[in-house]
Amino acid sequence: MTQYTSDLLRLLDERGYIHQMTDAAGLDALAAKQIVPGYIGFDATAPSLHIGSLVQIMLLRRLQQSGHKPIVLMGGGTTRIGDPTGRDESRKMLTDETIDSNIASIRTVFEKLLKFGDGPTDAIMVNNQDWLGQIGYIEMLQKVGTHFTVNRMLSFDSVKLRLEREQPMTFLEFNYMILQGYDFRHLAQEMGARLQMGGSDQWGNIINGVELGRRMDGTELFGVTTPLLTTADGGKMGKTAAGAVWLNEAQLPAYDFWQYWRNTDDRDVGRFLRLFTDLPLNEITKLEALEGSAINDAKIVLANEVTKLVRGEDAARSAEATAAQTFAGGGAGEDLPSVSVGEEGKRIGVVLTEIGFTGSKGEAKRKITEGAVKLGGETISDAGFLVNVADGEELKLSLGKKKHGIITR
Repeated sequence: MTQYTSDLLRLLDERGYIHQMTDAAGLDALAAKQIVPGYIGFDATAPSLHIGSLVQIMLLRRLQQSGHKPIVLMGGGTTRIGDPTGRDESRKMLTDETIDSNIASIRTVFEKLLKFGDGPTDAIMVNNQDWLGQIGYIEMLQKVGTHFTVNRMLSFDSVKLRLEREQPMTFLEFNYMILQGYDFRHLAQEMGARLQMGGSDQWGNIINGVELGRRMDGTELFGVTTPLLTTADGGKMGKTAAGAVWLNEAQLPAYDFWQYWRNTDDRDVGRFLRLFTDLPLNEITKLEALEGSAINDAKIVLANEVTKLVRGEDAARSAEATAAQTFAGGGAGEDLPSVSVGEEGKRIGVVLTEIGFTGSKGEAKRKITEGAVKLGGETISDAGFLVNVADGEELKLSLGKKKHGIITR
């Protein structure tokens, strides 16, 4: 590990957050002598972020824990355009009301993980619509456009990959990197921001902001990116057969959130404990050294700690109790996901998909054929099986050993 003098970079380094930095020595020296306001941008395309964004939220938490000021930038303005990074098609347009509602919903998670207020290291949340919505097009071209060359913009992966795939990129999206660069410059001027952080896919956009600040104002700005987060089997973090793992309770029940972490691959346990919990490093070292079935104890600690941070202590305790009741006692804990089949009943494949155990009827049929589906403790082998439940009764549905739910009328 590199020897850093600042608490900030030491903490980020030992917990595995650092992938790239624009000027490590300069940032280290700055963070060692003064409070550094730093920000990360989040677009408001849904009422909740998913756990692919959790490493970035934890990065802001680490910034605050080491004595610096987190700025949560909500992209009320840039959400209207859409970041082309990693996308094959344009983003759907959202109304102002939807974007504002999404931001209010997303804020509830940040309030659990950051301390907001007026103090020097208290977090603040800002919305780039407040300044991007005020600047005129001609003014933007004159002030900012002259500092960007089309040659350079075409060289960035976010643009190049779309063009190589012959996927259309609108002029609206092409402007995204200019607006993001201007965000950094504005936050530096108005709020003293000196650091922008983000995932490794944001490196080009961050560099643009660093260079724009230097060209327009002579301000020295810094950038840090985190490694691309994938699971040990090469999968994308936060994606399951049933869909995204959302941070907000309204989008995903606490038990399902807890269970995602409980099902972590053995090889990922130590890394995830460092990134997503506040447990001391010596304790994490002991947990990740567990072998055989004992590693499951470490996974339960991981699930409890992450759920506690994101959903609260009561949610973590309830989810663990439900899991213990389901797995050890063969019962059906109250936090399990449920689905209603109504008076007419529903085919087993439909039920599996509706409850979120499978991503499609085709996958459901495959799991049934494999003998992985049980209803009321009995294996279901007929993909056309009609699930009926008597009024006032419940049936336990299981897919494999890890997915359990309740079927009601």
